[in-house]
Amino acid sequence: MRAPDFWSGGSGGIAPLLLSPIAALYAAATARRMARPGWRAPIPVICCGNATAGGAGKTTVALDLGQRLSNRGVSTHFLTRGYGGKLKGPVRVDAAQHDSQAVGDEALLLAATRPTWVAADRAAGARAAVGAGAQAIVMDDGLQNPTLEKDLSLLVIDGSYGFGNGYIIPSGPLREPVAAAAARCRAAVLIGEDETGAAAALPPGLPVLRARLAPGPEAELLAGQPVFAFCGIANPRKFFTTLQQAGAVLAGRVAYADHYPFDAGDMRDLLAQAEALRAIPVTTRKDYVRIPPAFRNRVTVLSVKLEWEEPVSIEALLDPLAQRVPVPA
Repeated sequence: MRAPDFWSGGSGGIAPLLLSPIAALYAAATARRMARPGWRAPIPVICCGNATAGGAGKTTVALDLGQRLSNRGVSTHFLTRGYGGKLKGPVRVDAAQHDSQAVGDEALLLAATRPTWVAADRAAGARAAVGAGAQAIVMDDGLQNPTLEKDLSLLVIDGSYGFGNGYIIPSGPLREPVAAAAARCRAAVLIGEDETGAAAALPPGLPVLRARLAPGPEAELLAGQPVFAFCGIANPRKFFTTLQQAGAVLAGRVAYADHYPFDAGDMRDLLAQAEALRAIPVTTRKDYVRIPPAFRNRVTVLSVKLEWEEPVSIEALLDPLAQRVPVPA
């Protein structure tokens, strides 16, 4: 799904106002749902969530936290809904058996690093993870899902998009009012420059941890090279900008809707465009797992990693949770 243009910053014209009665019903339904009690897991549960529909960098933050907990010797499992996949779970992701149509693209990214569970029922997924030996759970999304109690929730914000036009779905991109989402979070994670003034919309006193996306090691090979970039993510501009910052020459670009399922016809067309431009076809790691396997060896991936402005701040939030994990005898 591609977000409507009026969801972006600004008033959005008359469309948000016309849709405001539906938005009010949506907000009320979310508030009622969030009032329900959830299951308390016997291990720490960390949620990387956001207030808006679509991507904000939650998966990247989740991957970072999983690595930090692993560095402390904590056996960490990921838990996600598996957006875009057919399986409802709970099921442990197996890259040898599951593709993006089964479990979604984010689940495959997570499973490449740590045990990952897809579950529409997050509490059931958490129980499965606990039964499989997890000592901590990191949720990719789920801030608006009350079925599983969280010990630490982070409000992830894309600095280039912020909270869009500030309206609730379908008038805007917000799943719930910013204040309601922030009230359940220990801190906000602002990724990139705050281009829309999102930090000013947060409640006073909520810590804001700042980070940026840094290109992976592939960037060195792309510096100075003509590239043909394509992606199907929530904020394609962010990907194109990262390539340019890495020194690549953007000869062409194509943006698809978020989670777009590439087929053989798409890939033949994209590779033909790249060849015509004599450019290297490049995409994101998230898009790569949605490319038919027969075409993957012809596409270069630019990965990204999270760089915290003050790493000590995120480590301080993890300290009390890591201390709850039993030390093996």
